Amino acid sequence: MSVASFDTQTIGIVGLGMIGGSIAAGLKQRNATQRIIAADTDSSELRQGVALGFIDQAVDIETLAASADVIVVAVPVLACQSVFSAMRPALEGRATPAVVTDVASVKSEVRDAAIAVFGAMPEWLVLGHPIAGAERSGVAAANAELYRHRKVILTPDTNASTAAVATVRALWSRLGANLLELTIERHDAVLARTSHLPHLLAFSLVDTLAEQDERLEIFRYAAGGFRDFTRIAASDPVMWRDIFISNRDAVLDALSDYESGIRQLRSAIERSDGDEMLGTFTRARHARQFFQSLLNRSSFQASYQDMESNNLIYRTSPGGKVNGTIRVPGDKSISHRSIMLGALAEGVTEVKGFLEGEDSLATLQAFRDMGVAIEGPVNGKVTIYGVGLNGLRKPAAPLYLGNSGTAMRLFSGLLAGQAFDTELTGDASLSKRPMNRVADPLRTMGAHIETAEGGRPPLRISGGQPLHGIDYQLPMASAQVKSCLLLAGMYAEGTTQVTEPAPTRDHTERMLNGFGYPVQRSGATASIKGGGKLTSSNIDVPSDISSAAFFLVAASITPDADLIIEHVGMNPTRVGVLNILREMGANIEVLNEREVGGEPVADLHVRHARLKGIDIPDDQVPLAIDEFPVLFVAAANAEGTTRLRNAAELRVKESDRIQAMADGLSVLGVDNTVYDDGIDIVGGRYHGGEVDSLGDHRIAMAFAVAGLCAEGEIVINDCANVATSFPNFLALTSTIGMHLSTEE
Repeated sequence: MSVASFDTQTIGIVGLGMIGGSIAAGLKQRNATQRIIAADTDSSELRQGVALGFIDQAVDIETLAASADVIVVAVPVLACQSVFSAMRPALEGRATPAVVTDVASVKSEVRDAAIAVFGAMPEWLVLGHPIAGAERSGVAAANAELYRHRKVILTPDTNASTAAVATVRALWSRLGANLLELTIERHDAVLARTSHLPHLLAFSLVDTLAEQDERLEIFRYAAGGFRDFTRIAASDPVMWRDIFISNRDAVLDALSDYESGIRQLRSAIERSDGDEMLGTFTRARHARQFFQSLLNRSSFQASYQDMESNNLIYRTSPGGKVNGTIRVPGDKSISHRSIMLGALAEGVTEVKGFLEGEDSLATLQAFRDMGVAIEGPVNGKVTIYGVGLNGLRKPAAPLYLGNSGTAMRLFSGLLAGQAFDTELTGDASLSKRPMNRVADPLRTMGAHIETAEGGRPPLRISGGQPLHGIDYQLPMASAQVKSCLLLAGMYAEGTTQVTEPAPTRDHTERMLNGFGYPVQRSGATASIKGGGKLTSSNIDVPSDISSAAFFLVAASITPDADLIIEHVGMNPTRVGVLNILREMGANIEVLNEREVGGEPVADLHVRHARLKGIDIPDDQVPLAIDEFPVLFVAAANAEGTTRLRNAAELRVKESDRIQAMADGLSVLGVDNTVYDDGIDIVGGRYHGGEVDSLGDHRIAMAFAVAGLCAEGEIVINDCANVATSFPNFLALTSTIGMHLSTEE
């Protein structure tokens, strides 16, 4: 059956309660002519379903099984086997098989029931579970919008036919649901923790309090939190009894984990251990905020997060202004490192200006998962209660690092020296990025690291491995690899030396010294001795020059632009973008130079200028490696040709940034030639068009800047990851007068 013909099929509902009734009501609302029949042991429910117009006819279960094209079994989980038995003769006697699905919240029980009745999982049976419900029961409580924008998890068996799965997906899509897929085992384990355990606790809490002498006062004066949590105790007791019996083992596992946490909290309260309580409460609060933000926005590996997302689109309009005074977010590189070193230090570290983007928050959450108490961020302020170099605890699950290659590579180094095993994973984009560049030298130091095919994430790091210092020559300039090895060097016996072929950002060396762990520098070599310690320090994070770069280029290419960007980090290993733009003729003035927390900062005043094409100096390439996407836009607006070489590193960022930018520039009519390690870009006029950022935040923002001088609208696809590095990018573009809007 095709999706297109779905409305012409007869739908059968077995069990016309609130769940089944809502399916019928929703389908009728969207197509009043669709034929819907129902069977139920309660004839009054069937009569009411007909009277309400939700179903066309009440039938017995044998008639339904013989005549319906699509059958939804909406009965309690322990009743599924008897329903399957009643339907079997009619189902097996059909010339054309029906497609059958269910709504039970324990899939292994339904699978076992199907196998017991049919001998094996039929190819026409596709199990599913809508994550939706209500306190009231019965068809009178049916809601045609119950499933709209709600999750429905399908758990098709490997034997399920493609056509059957497509049909069930069509049914739920017609009801407006958001469809996900899990294995049966994964579904039952996840639901035991996220649905079954909370219901069990709510039932127990209400039952316990209802037996107290002062129970009337307890319920009379209950605050909103109590009412919100215990609302689910009004659910159908029979249904939940069946669920706990059916999913017993998974629920007991979840309950054991919960009881362990409760015992720890009880002990902390008995000891008046405020630090222990604060650690638990802050980890819980921010874990909920962090993962909820991911659920609301992003799409990651289905095997890990099991979620889907819409494509966020940027749309630029020609023209716009670039005027005013702004401050861009804190430097992402420094934000990452401040959390890492603060967590491993002894004492309390306070961080100001922390970048509250998803990459940095992923690093913060990972340390909370390893037992570090962290307050904030609140308006860029974070307080970290360090546990020392050897105070981290084994996380309960893989550490999820989102889109951050920096976090994964730096974590590899510091986790290689821990006593426990860890796994590092990330989103779909990060999972494509090479990690052998850190894994190989760490293995030389004695680390045990496993990667996926091609040296890509996830990374599995075995703990308890003795590390020894090495003398490592970087094959290509990379601050991430250098930093990874220096962090591992803190845990290694002897001295670790890293020599780079060209200067790269030195935030790690500066910050290690600031935390009292000496790093020596001799020419191109940085060295560190193992066995030291980190002492807490206060950090004031400068504004990120990589984020400022988009506005430096925006002002440089826009007539009459006049922009001041405040408090920008001016680390000598990061100012390549300034040097290159000035070489191209940009009018950038450095004001109010000063030093904050060991890092130089300044205000940048930039005005419109006529840019010219240049041969980008080789020594500036590693100093501007993250800024090249927007520098390519500057080149497209310059007179003449801009040539870049020795930049192969750009091909292994969040995307192949050379090819991705070249493809987009070609769509806009910008003449360019791609080389293995660079690109030539011929400046001039260009038109609008539709480009793909490939989920790369810097490419998305670069083409947003290009829209200022385009002769037509530029549509940029797949822009959601901008939030990973620059959460207020859209707000700042509006502040200075750029024409940029979003849509899904």
